[in-house]
Formats: sequence, C-alpha cells, structure tokens
Amino acid sequence: MKIKDVIEYLEVLAPRFYVEDFDNTGLLTGEKTTALKGILVTLDCLENVVDEAIENDCNLIVSFHPIIFSGLKHLQPNDYVRKTIVKAIKNDIAIYATHTALDNAKDGVSYRMAREMGLKNIKTLIPKSQLIKKLTTYVPVDAFEKVKEALFAAGAGKLGNYSECSFATLGTGTFKGNEESNPQIGQRLERKTLKEKSLSLTFLPHLENVIKAALMASHPYEEVSYEVSTLENSYQNIGMGVIGELNDSLIVPDFLEKTKSVFKTGVVRSSLSRKREIKKVALLGGSGAFAIKNALQAGADAYITADLKYHDFFQGQDILLCDVGHYESEQFTKNLLHEYLREKFSNFAVLCAQARTNPVNYF
Repeated sequence: MKIKDVIEYLEVLAPRFYVEDFDNTGLLTGEKTTALKGILVTLDCLENVVDEAIENDCNLIVSFHPIIFSGLKHLQPNDYVRKTIVKAIKNDIAIYATHTALDNAKDGVSYRMAREMGLKNIKTLIPKSQLIKKLTTYVPVDAFEKVKEALFAAGAGKLGNYSECSFATLGTGTFKGNEESNPQIGQRLERKTLKEKSLSLTFLPHLENVIKAALMASHPYEEVSYEVSTLENSYQNIGMGVIGELNDSLIVPDFLEKTKSVFKTGVVRSSLSRKREIKKVALLGGSGAFAIKNALQAGADAYITADLKYHDFFQGQDILLCDVGHYESEQFTKNLLHEYLREKFSNFAVLCAQARTNPVNYF
C-alpha cells in the first residue's frame, strides 16, 4: 500500500477540484509513491503532531488545515510553520491537507456539525453553481448501448441520489472522410449516411477526463464528435455550509446551552436577536461571516459559525448569530476523517492525534 492509495481515497470524499481559489490543499510534504506505515489524523498539523506521528510510526499525517498556506521563501526553522515542515521532511513524513475540498463536500465539515447538533432535513446552504457539466455525443444505433454503458461506468449520468441518467434522440448523421482518413464505417472519399442517436448525460467536473477516455475507448468512430458544456444550474451536494431543523423548537437560552454543550466551548458569543424560539439552524465551520446573508435568505432562526467580528453581530437582529470558536466549529472534522479512513485501511494504524492544536485558551 502506497501513500497515493490513501490520497486517492480521500479525494473520493473531498475531490480537490472543489477547493476554493485561495486555498492550498493536497500533498504538502512527502512522496505519493512511499510505502504506507500508518496514518495520523489531525485538525491542525503542528510540530507536536509530527512528534506524535514519529512516536507512533505513522508516515502520513492527514490534516484538515494546511500548515503551508502562503508562500515560504526559506526553510529556516524559526517559526511554527517552518519548524513543523522541517521536522516532517527530516523524518520522511508526508502531510496531506483537505481543507476547503472537505468544506464543500457532501457529508463534509458543516454536515458533521449539523449531525452533532441532531438536525434533520440537512441541505447545503450555498450550493455551487456553474458546476454541472453536460456531455452530448452522436453514436451509430448498433453501438449505442455499448457507449452508453461505458459512460455510465465512468460516472456520467450520476448526480445526487440518481445514477444512469441520460437522454437520447434518434436522427440521421452524415460524414465523409478524406484520403488520409480510416473510417470504421464506409469508405474514404465517400459520404456516409446512417442512423445515429444523440446521447446527452450530465456529470461532475472532476470526472471529465475519465468520462472522455471512456467515450473514446467505446465509440466506433475514428474521430468522435462530442461537445461538453457547463450548466448554470446549482448543485445541491457541493457547496459551503448547511441548513437543517431541530426536532423540536428551543427557546433561545436552551438553544445556546445546547450549542455550548455540543461544541464543548468555553463561551458562545451571540447576537441580540429578536428571535425567541429556534427551529431552523444554519451552520458553517470556520470563518463564516460571509454567509450570514445566505442564512438569512434561507430563513434560518440561528446561524452557528466562527470568527465573527464586532460589526458582524449588527446583522443578527432577525437571526441568532452564534460564534462558537474556530477550532470548536471544526473539531469534529478529525473524527469524520478518522472514521472514513479507518473503515478502508483497517490493516494499517489509523490514529486520531491526541496532541492539542487549539491555540485559544478560555480563562
């Protein structure tokens, strides 16, 4: 088993295609081809986490936050970032970060927050748009089923809870190859007319290369005619934040007590909301001030996130804004990744880091 096998499995859960532009995810140190010894899962990769990996003979650290976020001009170990990186490199430890790929994933960071709060009817708060792709190709009738099945197997026609979705129309196609062509149907310099089906399927963009390869391998033509377009539609299963409902409404003091207990935080900073009861709750792990408007538009009674500034709370009159702390909002991510990896790589040590990485102390 190689480190690349773990990475490939992580990118099924959280494809790097959906990383935000500002982010720095993926393999930060180490080589994909290195043989796997063990995996240590953490929210933040600090020097004490690398020490724990060394102690437990784990040569892959799977971290939520990337320890390298902006460019490094040198590797002198004179701050916490460089000390961590240098120690990892010296000890042949690979560091892989998921960050916003997992933020945007179905069943990712915010989904886990919602489940810890016991919410139901959970949906993505800010679904990504201009994401879904559509493939249209033209296939001779006698090869149609072969091509369609190959595309299904590659992941085309699968969105959300449905798979093997396609649309076809019957028509007539024509083509004429020149003297350098090698047509599989008909002859060179001869115009061929035959029955074809137009086949259309939607797919997610991280599968595009695989789907194109399946099309080329299964299609009988020497030169395959196809087009790929991007749809305006939003896609409910990829995006930031979530919104869901409590089983029963809670008055604000009880809701705040529940929030404080679930997130194990020293304090919940909340707005002076006009709300008296809370039923519909929006959540977003990490710094979530940018999504206050989305929570309001979605009709949330409360919004749980982190890193709200003084002036952000002025927006919390028609919604109860709850800042539980950055670490606290994302703490369950470590458990999420640990459970996911342990199920797949049961023959290897998959450990949850015990080292403290929360830089905030409550007095």
